Amino acid sequence: MISVKDVSYIYMKGTPFEKTALENISFDVAEGEVLAIAGHTGSGKSTLIQIMAGLIDLQSGFVEIDNLPVTDKKIRRLVGIVFQYPEHQLFEETVELDIAFAPKNFELSDAEISARVEEAMRLVGLPPELKKVSPFELSGGQRRRVAIAGILALKPKYLILDEPTAGLDPLAKENLLKEIFGTVKKSGVTIILVSHNMEDIVRFANRVIVLAQGKILFNGTPRELFVQDKILARAGLEPPPITQLLHKLGIEENILSLDEAEKIILRRFHLPNST
Repeated sequence: MISVKDVSYIYMKGTPFEKTALENISFDVAEGEVLAIAGHTGSGKSTLIQIMAGLIDLQSGFVEIDNLPVTDKKIRRLVGIVFQYPEHQLFEETVELDIAFAPKNFELSDAEISARVEEAMRLVGLPPELKKVSPFELSGGQRRRVAIAGILALKPKYLILDEPTAGLDPLAKENLLKEIFGTVKKSGVTIILVSHNMEDIVRFANRVIVLAQGKILFNGTPRELFVQDKILARAGLEPPPITQLLHKLGIEENILSLDEAEKIILRRFHLPNST
């Protein structure tokens, strides 16, 4: 479990440019959960996940990963973080070498590293024949998969994804999400998804935390969130498109998926079921 307790963070503390990024943030992440963290630009999302991954030193409060303080170097093997546009960090000559780069820092045997590369490629849906190909010859979606595979090769218990589909075309985005929340999730990884896309949050998250100006405005299920109009407005977020469409049609029910929408529309307008 990840436990975040009373975490605050101030940039440029003690200067005229002082800015509070986080203020008394507390929540837990259970093993096996998919937790979404949502909020507008400047809400504190990036600062929070960097603290959780041990990339930014704590100023106040505490973070524990499986009862280890976030300052313990052992958490580097427990928590993997994938930033926006991670493919910009690719630099090796081949896909295999790029995915193997991080595991090599943990003094693993060549056989273990090779096995991890193959497993990580399988988890993100990269065919084995791409191992010897340059990552720069791949499509944008494939490069994104290579970057994520490089983190999965560390076999993290907790995977933090910061807008993992940013910049991808709709098909590449959908395929990547299916791999992450299908194969990767089934491998037992706990996922923390940072996103402003409410449709993705509805589809994949068990729980969502909404941040605004460094504070938690909401902590609950997506269904509970989308009846909180004031919270959504304050956080600069909107319900999923299907919910907005039905509201425009005068259907005020809290509908989050196409399947739910179809049933409501058929019932409301007395239409026959196509099935």
